[in-house]
Amino acid sequence: MHSFTTFIAFHFVLCSSLFALAKQPNVIIILADDLGYGDLGCYGHPKFKTPRIDQMASEGARLTQFNTPAPFCAPTRASLMTGRYPFRCGMTQNPAPDGGPAADALAMPKSEITLAQVLKSAGYATGMVGKWHLGHKPGSLPTECGFDEYYGIPYSNDMRPVQVLEGTEVVEYPVVQATLTTRYAKRAADFIQRNAKKPFFLYFAEAMPHKPLAVSEKNDKKSGAGLYGDALADLDDSVGAVLDALKQNGLDDNTLVFFTSDNGAWFGGSCGGLRGMKGTNYEGGYRVPMIARWPGKIPAGHVSHELGVMMDLFATVLHVTGVKLPDDRVLDGRNILPLLTSAAKSPHEFIFGHQNSKLATIRDARWKLHLLPASQMKLKPGPDGKWLDPRTPDGVTILAPFEQYNIDAHPGLTTGVEPAKMQLFDLQNDPGEQVDVAAQHPDEVKRLQAAHDVMNKDVPAVEEVKRAPYKKP
Repeated sequence: MHSFTTFIAFHFVLCSSLFALAKQPNVIIILADDLGYGDLGCYGHPKFKTPRIDQMASEGARLTQFNTPAPFCAPTRASLMTGRYPFRCGMTQNPAPDGGPAADALAMPKSEITLAQVLKSAGYATGMVGKWHLGHKPGSLPTECGFDEYYGIPYSNDMRPVQVLEGTEVVEYPVVQATLTTRYAKRAADFIQRNAKKPFFLYFAEAMPHKPLAVSEKNDKKSGAGLYGDALADLDDSVGAVLDALKQNGLDDNTLVFFTSDNGAWFGGSCGGLRGMKGTNYEGGYRVPMIARWPGKIPAGHVSHELGVMMDLFATVLHVTGVKLPDDRVLDGRNILPLLTSAAKSPHEFIFGHQNSKLATIRDARWKLHLLPASQMKLKPGPDGKWLDPRTPDGVTILAPFEQYNIDAHPGLTTGVEPAKMQLFDLQNDPGEQVDVAAQHPDEVKRLQAAHDVMNKDVPAVEEVKRAPYKKP
């Protein structure tokens, strides 16, 4: 009798736990690659058409002051996965299989805990599609960092060898990039369908619009806005496929979907009137679109002009799922659900921007101080006035259109005061960082520098990885 009672009690607890788990929200993070602040229709682009992403914004919330902690790929992706600034999680440079032995060996430290690991430990199914870029050697791939399954190119789609992995195995080389966005979308939708009966986390790291741009037959030369516009049409369709899969499986109201980008735009895109671009410490490198949709929880058409940063997605996901992270580490992200649902103020007084392993910038709601001279994209043009990209498509190892955008299609402002240490910009009145006002506002300089100095005490001294000069094979 005692055993039977114990069994019934255990069965009740188990069923209750499973029921509670089934009610936990699903989470999808869609991360575009090199999508600029001004690339979307809902962020004001006059030519690029992104109706499904615009619809997502109209049905959810849009942030206008959302930032990445670094102006390039891997550090931002590490901060998303860990909720920590890149200097804390040991990922301040890009791994590159074709960048020499040191760059080839770069990976996120094993001591870090990923969002996938945290959610998997709480019973979530975890899947990833697309670009990882946190280490591509055995032991560092997504399925070894908390994801149940993985399908994608483990680094940038212009880094040789460009190959698609299924788990840890190569399943495609060379990669037909024209169909890549469409295939990624189908894989993401399939993951949603297969896991519709249990809580899941899907990390969908898109390939586009990172160079080389490639486009499906459906959208080729259809946008009226060039190859970039065509590639964005594929990206838009891809986001639409994810949203359609949620609706078809009855998961709309129980799924929080984020859409954002890892850094600012490359040539051909738009940084929305901001200075600089990907790889620079101006706003064009850091500020990106951010949209969140959760019907019934996030009000339709909401817009917030408060500060947010990439690590906040980690903290927000922990909050909405009720999952706890071990308290043995610093989390820099904060729950920004209030920003997505109300007129709440930002949880951040300051946010910081990296230049590799160093903190280069600090900003608040109005002011931005450059502690270091702003980095700029310096590419040497040839006799024809164009830069020769060593990673350009060759029709053999990189399959994509030969004609790509060049330095004459800069996505951001290139004017303004010459870069120097300790420049102060008033982002409310000068969002393009044209005029240094440090001399007129010494108290602001002093205040921001003091906040930087406090944070900088935690920044370890790191020797930058020396990259070998890239040679086209």
